[in-house]
Formats: sequence, structure tokens, C-alpha cells
Amino acid sequence: MMFRTPTRRLVLGGGLATAAATLWRPALAQEAATLQLSWLHSVQFGGSYIALQNGYWREGGLEVSLLQGGPNAPVEPPVVAGTALVGISAADYTAAAVTQGAPFRIIGVAMQKNPFAIASPPANPVTAPADLVGKRIGMALANMPVLEALCAVNGVDVAGIEVVPTQYDAAPLVQGQVDCLLCWATDLPVAMEIQGVDSVTMLLADHGYAVHSQTYIATEDSLANRRAELVALMAGEARGWADYQADPAAAAQLTVDMFPDAGLDLPTQVLQAERQLPLMFSDLTDAEGFGWFTEETVAANVETLALLGKPVTPDLWDRSILEEVHG
Repeated sequence: MMFRTPTRRLVLGGGLATAAATLWRPALAQEAATLQLSWLHSVQFGGSYIALQNGYWREGGLEVSLLQGGPNAPVEPPVVAGTALVGISAADYTAAAVTQGAPFRIIGVAMQKNPFAIASPPANPVTAPADLVGKRIGMALANMPVLEALCAVNGVDVAGIEVVPTQYDAAPLVQGQVDCLLCWATDLPVAMEIQGVDSVTMLLADHGYAVHSQTYIATEDSLANRRAELVALMAGEARGWADYQADPAAAAQLTVDMFPDAGLDLPTQVLQAERQLPLMFSDLTDAEGFGWFTEETVAANVETLALLGKPVTPDLWDRSILEEVHG
């Protein structure tokens, strides 16, 4: 793992991916670079939209295009092909790709806490992994390794939990068909709250499930030959996300304004932006800078990824770009 002393998913939704247009073009020729997003446009990527809107990348000499992701637009292929300089992924996806020979490195971690959560009703809450025993959990069967890893870390017998295959929707919980849902803390609980339905959210990350999410990936070739562009891109991201942290409501408004045809509503985007804040910012990022990670957080990821059947070594993470960005 390239550390130096410093001087920071499964398809969960629906919809079709569409190519996102470049949101601005500088008057003077600059170095072109593409950032491949991991999902459909939403405030999940609000810091990137701010960086684009405010010209932070332009100031760094980059002409950046944002490409929307989605169920039909995986992140890894364009990064491998060099179509995208950087992709936004997650450590488990990157680990799987690396085991198949992809030359990736994780160069930054946007979400300091994994967003996977268990949502349950206040009358019958799940506040600890042991509370899952005897309950019906709605989830996609493809996420069984996630549940099994959570149970393994916490000494819970997964056989005592009834898994009910469900679509990614809050309806089974609201209608009482299941006792809880495996979901992202930033979407189904938000959707329920917007509809006036209360829920209790238990983050898996608070109970030993350590998998970096919304990670920035680049190829070994880019690290060797396009370092200046990587530094400029990540520096713009850091500035954009600092603005997001200072005013998440403004980031939500910008997102809705930028993508009027994406079906986004402002109240949902505002609440999602607020729920995302504690996942992305921490004492560590306050001290070291946006996207930071440490040997300890990497070690925890390596341990959890092994439980998920995706063994990797700490060399998957490379902090050298962040160290240039943050000095």
C-alpha cells in the first residue's frame, strides 16, 4: 500500500442509464478528463456538481465531463479502457474486478461509512445485529454475503433470520410483509420519511461492516502517467465536497436545477443530502482532508472483504494522490 507520512454496489434502484452531457466547456482548451459516476444523477454526487458548476476543475487545468452511471452503465469498463480517468465505485466491486485482473487502485474514499443499513419500524426496531434473530428481513438475495458478513462479525447465527426476497422498495416494510429491510440509509428511509412513515435505521458500519463506498478508482497506468490530472481532479472534488458540507441544501438545489429531467424533487434531495453528511465527513476527514483513509481503515476493509469472499491486500489502496492534494 503506497502510504506516505502526510505534511480521504449492488444495483439498488431502477431506471435506465443515459449519457450525461458536459455541463460546462471552458473558453480555452484544457486537458480533457472524464469522471464516471456510479449511479443515476442525484445529490449523492452533489460535490462533483459543485466542482463543475464553480469551475474548480477548470482552475486546475481540466475540462471535466461527468458520465452518469446506472444498471446498464457499470463503472469499471470505461476506466479500464481509458475512456474515464476516474470512476466512482466501492471497495467490494473493485476487489472483485482486481481478482479478475483489472489494474485498479483506490485513490480516495468519499463515504467514510458504508451506507448499507437495516431499516425497521419504531414499534419493533432493529438497533443491533442480535435483534435480527427471529425477524423477517426483506432484501435482494444477491446481498446475502452482506448479511452473512454482518452476522459473522457480530457472532449472530444467520440461520435464525428469515430472508424474504423483495424488490428494492419500502412497501413490504410499510405493509408489514417483513420486519425490516436491508437498504441504503440515504434512500428508502428517506423515501419513507418524505411519505410521513417513521423508521429506525441501523448502519451496518456501526457494527463492524467495514467496506469503503463511493470510492475513487484509477488504473495503475493513470497513476504512473496521468498523475497531474488525477491530482487536479481530486483537488476539485475536495473543494466541491467542502462546499457541499457547508451547505447541503444548496447542493440539493443545484442537483435539481442541473438535471430537470431526472425526476428529482427538492425535499427528497435535501433530506438525502443531510443523511449523507455523517457518512462522508468525520473526525478523520476534518483532520486530514476529504477522501482520506488510513492503514487502520484499510485493514478493517481487508478483513470484511475476506468475509465477503473477495480477498485483497492493502496494496489495493494508494493514498499518494490525496497526499499531493492535501499537502
